[in-house]
Amino acid sequence: MVIKTVDFLKNEIPIELESVIITEDIKAGLVLVDIINGFCTVGAGNLAPREPNRQISEMIDESSRLARVFCDKKLPVVAFLDSHHPDKLEHPYPSHCITGTDESNLVPALRWVEKEPNVTIRRKDCYDGYIGSFQEDGSNVFVDWVKNNQIQLLLVVGVCTDICVLDFVCSTLSAKNRGFLNPLEDVVVYSQGCATFDFPVSMARNTKDISPHPQELMHHVGLYMAKGRGAKIAKEVSFSN
Repeated sequence: MVIKTVDFLKNEIPIELESVIITEDIKAGLVLVDIINGFCTVGAGNLAPREPNRQISEMIDESSRLARVFCDKKLPVVAFLDSHHPDKLEHPYPSHCITGTDESNLVPALRWVEKEPNVTIRRKDCYDGYIGSFQEDGSNVFVDWVKNNQIQLLLVVGVCTDICVLDFVCSTLSAKNRGFLNPLEDVVVYSQGCATFDFPVSMARNTKDISPHPQELMHHVGLYMAKGRGAKIAKEVSFSN
């Protein structure tokens, strides 16, 4: 039933996927959204997958590949890491990614980026990396990162497609449209570099406060909503020589 519903949805609300080529004359930045153990590593926490998941594994592989290219080219990268104080939960989700635990750390395949000089690590305590980048003095780490690096194209990957990725993309596009993120021009969401979680109806019936969340369906919805806000949705990403 879910497969038929996904096919129906894709026909009713199709997404125009693009092949994005990042050329040498465009200053590009990569955003890694919450590619951490608590969301991606089997058995790592309350919101981690319970068994190996193809969509999540593909997302990690593609994000790692792109991170390597960006680092080799000395292009700017920012990694958002969900990190919560134990007394500040995010309803309706259970306790997750508590600050200081391995849940809130990058997955093993990406831990190497922490030592790269072109990478900025930002721990956030909310869904939205843009909002989570505000500091007590009113400054914003992400806004400063875009302006200091003169980023024109933003490539976004990570989890979850329809939650943290989407929230961040929506805030970023709104800020761009208001002129807060000059010289940013394009926000690109790479479909294969994103993933969301799978929580079928059979599991949701026995879990209080959490709604069903079929993975393929919600991944498509997340990409569709990002497209509707003005993002480009990429089916592949390559670099010109």
